[in-house]
Amino acid sequence: MTALYIDGDACPVKAEAEKVATRHRVQMYVVSNGGLRPSQNPLVETVIVAEGADVADMWIAERCGPGDVVVTGDIPLAAKCIEAGARVLRHNGEAFTQANIGQQLAMRDLMADLRAANPLGAGGSGKGFTKADRSRFLDSLERELRAARR
Repeated sequence: MTALYIDGDACPVKAEAEKVATRHRVQMYVVSNGGLRPSQNPLVETVIVAEGADVADMWIAERCGPGDVVVTGDIPLAAKCIEAGARVLRHNGEAFTQANIGQQLAMRDLMADLRAANPLGAGGSGKGFTKADRSRFLDSLERELRAARR
């Protein structure tokens, strides 16, 4: 049975994910360490985990598997979920896959090393989240849920 797991901390597409999950009648878990308003939707369960680094990530990684879809921006979590057999999307609709997760992890590590080597360097916040990102996410989630349920 397919489930949708949302890494809820700083996720800009929770409402969109809920609409798609509801349309497909898929159980959705929004996992965070608090501060989220619970949904009244019976298909959406808000899971509050203990404070601590990566506790929400561990909760998701321990439960997801083949036929599930995970939404996260966390690359190490994405790698664990892919290893467990789940389909994984970023908030902007880009898919993490077996083919690209190694490169994603390597780039993440390289960027962390570059930031550590230059602590006074510019630390921009990256590009903003756009309507196009939101639209791409909706299309991708629709496609991934259909594929996961096959």
